[in-house]
Amino acid sequence: MNGRAAALAKAAQSYVGMPFCLHGRHPAGGFDCLGLILTALADVGIIAPPPPAYAMRNSTISPLFAFAEELGLVPGAAPFRAGDILLGRTGPAQFHCAIALGETDFIHAHAGLRRVVRTPGPFPWPLRRLWRLPPD
Repeated sequence: MNGRAAALAKAAQSYVGMPFCLHGRHPAGGFDCLGLILTALADVGIIAPPPPAYAMRNSTISPLFAFAEELGLVPGAAPFRAGDILLGRTGPAQFHCAIALGETDFIHAHAGLRRVVRTPGPFPWPLRRLWRLPPD
């Protein structure tokens, strides 16, 4: 198992219960899904440049694919592993990312519940991308 990936999953779990805030990047002010991932990555030593602009609904998300590559993330495939970064399509022009805890269960900033949550079970949205940290 990749030690940094396990640390990433653990870092994400430490933020469960923190408030949701669109474009949020800090526990005190809250997180959106990308902010949660960027903060957890920083916790394991991966400091990201500012992400490309995005909104709650996006006609294109291709800039995020290039951003993931800039961060050193590599494409992965199911089954999910702890520390995988998942990007799903939650609705028309709406995308959401999460950090897997394993084949089931994931951590994400839930806009509807207004906080970071651990969601049990399989990833509920059509998977658009899966990225992994490179091996240690």
